[in-house]
Amino acid sequence: MIDRLCIIGVGLIGGSLARALRKAGAVGEIIGCGRDEVHLARAKELGVIDTYSTDISEAVQQADMVVITVPMQAMESVFMQLQGNITESTVITDAGSVKGSAVDAATRIFGAMPQNYIPGHPIAGTEKSGVEASFAELYENRRIILTPVENSNPSALEKVRAMWQACGAEVIEMGVEHHDEVLAATSHLPHMLAYALVDTLARMDDKQEIFSYAAGGFRDFTRIASSNPQMWHDICLANESALKEVLYRFRDDLQLLIEAIEKGDSDYIKETFTRAKLARDKFVHE
Repeated sequence: MIDRLCIIGVGLIGGSLARALRKAGAVGEIIGCGRDEVHLARAKELGVIDTYSTDISEAVQQADMVVITVPMQAMESVFMQLQGNITESTVITDAGSVKGSAVDAATRIFGAMPQNYIPGHPIAGTEKSGVEASFAELYENRRIILTPVENSNPSALEKVRAMWQACGAEVIEMGVEHHDEVLAATSHLPHMLAYALVDTLARMDDKQEIFSYAAGGFRDFTRIASSNPQMWHDICLANESALKEVLYRFRDDLQLLIEAIEKGDSDYIKETFTRAKLARDKFVHE
């Protein structure tokens, strides 16, 4: 399906994609690209990629598919280095968590949104990072959101769709703005809360005792605070508008809960907890 695949950023996401496509027999040659040659050499040693280059202009030569899996703030730089080094038939996609930011960056660099650039976002991952954490089954039965725009090339869209389906994923389409609003609430907000909670407790005087008594619920809720800080820093800034709105809403609801506790408002507290339990039981399936 893909003769020559170039993955820019061979970490958990890019590495798992390479492993999954190789397992499915859906790719020929895989070229890795990144700034750290030691990291790339390790990816080759693990059999994740066939060869590598730290030069994007070199890595993408003759590639029929380019997948960008770098932090959001590095996207524009990647687009700059792609310009003039890919063919008209080269299909580009990415795995960024904020689509509006990626589309804006591509439009600035190329002068218009490239027809063969299909923005994408795999709703998959772990709190671990790096190519050593990658595994072929990461995308099985997980959702991949594609956000094509008005001038997207239908054949490029189908090629990206087929790539993710070969990994065992369910592929859906969504508008760019709607994607960023949904992910702000379902992914970006939980990460902000986990980071903030752990940071608050870590700065308390009796933090050693607090963490020593942390039970399973605390570990489950804060697991994502072990995620890559640079990646989530970039996501936070890239999706500022949508994230800000959902943070404000959560802040207001949290203030109401604080006031209910202060007043001993048993009904409000129980109603809040009951609504939350019913919603989670209905919509979230383990």
